[in-house]
Amino acid sequence: GILEKIRLYLIKKLLPHLEDRRKYHQEFASSTSFHGVHNIVQTQSKTRKVLWLLVVMGCFAIVIWQICSRFIYYFSWPTTTTVVVQYVENVKFPAVTFCNLNRFQAHAVSNLKIVFLIWNIVSGVLHKFAMEGKYAQELNDFLLGNQNFSIKEFTRKNGFYLNSSTLLECEFFGKPCYPQDFEHVFTEYGNCFTFNHNDLPARRVSLSGRGLHLLFDVQQEQFTDGPALGYTDAGITFVIHSPEDLPRFDGLGLLTSVGMHAQVAIRQLKSIIQEYPWGECKPDIKLQYHKIYSTNGCLQECKARYIQDRCGCLPFILPGNGTECDLLKFYNCVYPAIYDIEIKGLCTIGTHNSTCPAPCEETDYPTTVTYSSFGGEKAIKYFSAKLKKSPDYIR
Repeated sequence: GILEKIRLYLIKKLLPHLEDRRKYHQEFASSTSFHGVHNIVQTQSKTRKVLWLLVVMGCFAIVIWQICSRFIYYFSWPTTTTVVVQYVENVKFPAVTFCNLNRFQAHAVSNLKIVFLIWNIVSGVLHKFAMEGKYAQELNDFLLGNQNFSIKEFTRKNGFYLNSSTLLECEFFGKPCYPQDFEHVFTEYGNCFTFNHNDLPARRVSLSGRGLHLLFDVQQEQFTDGPALGYTDAGITFVIHSPEDLPRFDGLGLLTSVGMHAQVAIRQLKSIIQEYPWGECKPDIKLQYHKIYSTNGCLQECKARYIQDRCGCLPFILPGNGTECDLLKFYNCVYPAIYDIEIKGLCTIGTHNSTCPAPCEETDYPTTVTYSSFGGEKAIKYFSAKLKKSPDYIR
């Protein structure tokens, strides 16, 4: 009770009388440099008072809105995109990875349909697919009777391979190149080969010139395309990428059919993405099996970790040093694990808080591809004599 009396006493002593307060307010409103308030108090006309009051209140509302909008804009972390076009004498030549659209030789096994299904299961770790259930029993019988069957070695031995009979010509800016200049890599297309892979010294080339010139023999008579399983094309698929990055064919691969000449013009596009909250990259992320960070490489390592923890083995098509999964493990464990990864979103890409956010620096090679029929009459005769093949085969 005593404290309350003291508080009331102090309030009464500190607060001026109502009349004094009105006097102070009148003096402030009359002398302030805030022009609108001065006019509201001094003018005698009620209409002018109302008009000035509306003006003052409107200006006050605009000020509040401006202050709030500036705070909102600041905390949205705005960025500016800058595009710089540089004309340079020499650029670092990209890596080019080639695959044959026909994955296996027709004479490899008696039941090639089963091999295609097995490869679908294996390559599903890179690209999700739907396997038809009508082949399940046939596939189960094969797996039980061939438990030591290695799809990795089978693919390496019986898939497309670069040698003197498949790589007929190879030139790099006028200088000859050979099959040993290509690095073997497994992709969803089986055996693929990369020119200018990461282990080689950087090749810097002039902007003009012929670039990389290749002539392939896809050997259609020795390969099968299995149209019943969706393999209806014949030719070469290729992707142009940074030498430090993995080839990614899903949605990015370019195609050239047999009997066609494809000419590819490339540009180099380097993107620098800001870190969060201005952008979506996280500069502290490092990959275990790749020198530079990429979403594709990160996604593969994420899948590899999850599969190795769940199945106790590692698909050979993914990076890592784990024990290779056999066919039964692929069918019974790896394939369901990939399904869980897709459905449950265990390996996500894109945003800063995802498993694999956007890279902070990325080099792409936008392409323009033009096609023409391969060889005129004289060229057909020339290659027919040189390769000892019939004109119809050359076509």
